[in-house]
Amino acid sequence: MASFIYCGIDVEAFLGFVPCLASPEGSVPAYPARSSIPLPTRISPEQTMGDERLDVLELDQRGCESLAQRFGAKPFHGRNLFKWVHKHAVDDFDAMTDLPKSLRERLNAQAYVGKLGVASEQPSADGTIKWLLELPDGQRVETVFIPEERRSTLCVSSQVGCALDCAFCATARQGFNRNLTSGEILAQVRHAVQRIGKAPSNVVLMGMGEPLANFDAVVLATEVMQHDLAYMLSKYRVTLSTSGIVPNIRRLTEVSDVSLAVSLHAPDNRLRDELVPINRKYPLEELIPACRAYLRGDSRRRITWEYVMLDGVNDSLAQAKALIRLLEGTPSKVNLIPFNPFAGSGFRTSPQEQVEAFRQRLLRSGLVATTRKTRGDEIAAACGQLVGRVENRRRMVVPPTPATGGVVVRA
Repeated sequence: MASFIYCGIDVEAFLGFVPCLASPEGSVPAYPARSSIPLPTRISPEQTMGDERLDVLELDQRGCESLAQRFGAKPFHGRNLFKWVHKHAVDDFDAMTDLPKSLRERLNAQAYVGKLGVASEQPSADGTIKWLLELPDGQRVETVFIPEERRSTLCVSSQVGCALDCAFCATARQGFNRNLTSGEILAQVRHAVQRIGKAPSNVVLMGMGEPLANFDAVVLATEVMQHDLAYMLSKYRVTLSTSGIVPNIRRLTEVSDVSLAVSLHAPDNRLRDELVPINRKYPLEELIPACRAYLRGDSRRRITWEYVMLDGVNDSLAQAKALIRLLEGTPSKVNLIPFNPFAGSGFRTSPQEQVEAFRQRLLRSGLVATTRKTRGDEIAAACGQLVGRVENRRRMVVPPTPATGGVVVRA
């Protein structure tokens, strides 16, 4: 019988206690076409920390069905397993009472539901909660829950650190260690569900890391977020934020329909080369058409352009006019983000009146433009402030900034 491969795991071999192979980290490979899904999410031995059991968070519904069959149960038992793990956020296989006893015994022996350790929880006066979550290998990432009157948003991380070196982002100062697995991304959502008591109404991949540099795991995780037996989030309520890895925006067009946000921050290549270095590889002439194509002509959808307001750098009315010209013909929403300072950044926050003048100029052109309300800044949970704890594999070990104690959300 051919081995069942899912999420990069040979499940048959895995259950026979054959270790998985590690994949190269930090690369941006060419990805397979839609027809070759399921997408692989490889798990390295150091990420399993010696636990040879299978983490069911790494499986989608089809993976759970196949796992159930290999354990002698029916496919619908796998669907029930998937529902227990995600929709009901249950960790204990014995509590999954509609699964056969024999299946529960096999799951207890050879599988588990991954959880992240809680290194700290910091509540803000405005209701925001920032968690510093510890991964099995001791690395830490930050996750932020932002409640509002009629909705709630969970900001999750996709990497330990970030390799893209955006000039205004504290996460970039921490360096880069590795990609998160799909299970580790979903474990952040499950933690929030268990802690808050219900699923958030929105999930944004705007925490630590560049989601499109961890393409496979992110796509699989977002598919689970939208699944009817899991978190039931619509494509309009799951937002992936990217700095602009153009080939993977094109790949995303083929395999996903989540909402897309782009860290723009400048209206021209000269300035964006300085603020967002990935622009040197994928300039605006490539980025804008790729984003326009992602909308697939759907008149109900827009690209959200994130634009951090830096005093005297990118906030002039002339730059507002240049931004209007740049986005002409692209259904857009511009989200102006007051810069959240951190030690050694070298930037200042644009005055409130300048932010408003910039916004008004965009509105007069017909663009939708909003100013993001800063939330959780006193606990370093605001946009651009998430830092976690990263053993930087590119340079040196960088501890959390003492003033923040741990987290920063990438702009």
